[in-house]
Amino acid sequence: MDPAQRNRHTRLDELQRDPYALYARARGTAGLTFVPDLDAWLVSRDADIREVLLRPQDFSSAQALRPDVLPSPAALAVLGTGFAPRPTVVSTDGAAHRRHRAPLNSGLSAARIAALAPYVTEQADALAEAFADTVAEQGRADLMTHYARRLPGTVIGRLLGLDPADVPAAVHGSYSAERLLFRPLPEEEQVAAAEDVLALQRLLDRHARDRRARPRDDLAGALVGALAPDAGLGPGPRELTDDQRCELVSNLQNLLIAGHLTTTALIGTTVLHLMRHREQWELLCERPELIPAAVEEAARYDSAVQGFRRTTTRPVTLAGTELPAGATVFVAYGSANRDPARHHEPDRFDITRPRPHSRHLAFGHGPHGCPGSQLARVQLHATLAAFIRRLPGLRFAGTAHVRMRPTLIHRSPEELLLTG
Repeated sequence: MDPAQRNRHTRLDELQRDPYALYARARGTAGLTFVPDLDAWLVSRDADIREVLLRPQDFSSAQALRPDVLPSPAALAVLGTGFAPRPTVVSTDGAAHRRHRAPLNSGLSAARIAALAPYVTEQADALAEAFADTVAEQGRADLMTHYARRLPGTVIGRLLGLDPADVPAAVHGSYSAERLLFRPLPEEEQVAAAEDVLALQRLLDRHARDRRARPRDDLAGALVGALAPDAGLGPGPRELTDDQRCELVSNLQNLLIAGHLTTTALIGTTVLHLMRHREQWELLCERPELIPAAVEEAARYDSAVQGFRRTTTRPVTLAGTELPAGATVFVAYGSANRDPARHHEPDRFDITRPRPHSRHLAFGHGPHGCPGSQLARVQLHATLAAFIRRLPGLRFAGTAHVRMRPTLIHRSPEELLLTG
């Protein structure tokens, strides 16, 4: 990596670890602000962001997850032996988006989430008990390692119908994919991450082919049925074509990553801010009925997904700024959630914030609103309930200074050491 690239990544890390000062400056500046390190126009005000999200015909999602880092030729060579990437629900609009979205809407319906909730509660209780045991034995424990990275992977694995023995590898491969595309890594680490991604793709391909051969009523089965309908006339199911396998692997990988990395991040930031605002944690322990409000306030205050990119499909004017066709904008949900035009005293963390006035964009808005938002809420609710019961004295183990991961996609603490 040349010095210019290294300097850009250093600046980008600093911005991503704490983007809120930039957001505030952008909201106070007329029009849009171009941010060179993002290579995008920053859309920072709540009203402007909602406008973009409701105009997919003008602001395309095709480059929503454009990588911050181009993998090395050696890493690309490894990826080239795997499954060619295909559009997913995140990177499509219009009819293509509706096609990818339909099985998620049914697979993540309110009824299905309600049916899954007892399992979520059971897993949250077991992991919280194990966390409390670790604290008792060692004096402290990292919430991210011992809890936050475990519950969502277990839950999304159950939803997809994965063999529980495959879940750790799936979670590991998901983090490797994020690191490969959004972190500057030495070449040998890039190659190792690419091999992890390849292993994940093969695992998901086996799972998709198994669902074609032996259909089951789970989310993976719904995706296979919707994206690769079986039109065979013979007595058994027709095998998936190579193109269908590529599309299913891309969509299963996207769902797996979105289904656990974002919820892991939300768990981490929620507990972090409850610890930093000790009176709020104590109030929650006294009044557990405030848990739903705490979930919404945590999601608003420090959103796990800070935003996505959109690309203009034609010349447009937004917030008084003229944009040509092909311009990139970064739609900053995290900034909208701190916009004083929408939220009263937005920089204050307050779990008693009146609900009618707390409508936020942490889970997006419009056609691309997160289909798994209710599942994330259920997991965070179960987490807070479990920790309130077992560790009401939860607090920082040592310093309250916590280093955030340098990402705007899954914002969370790198480590969160706690004691009871």
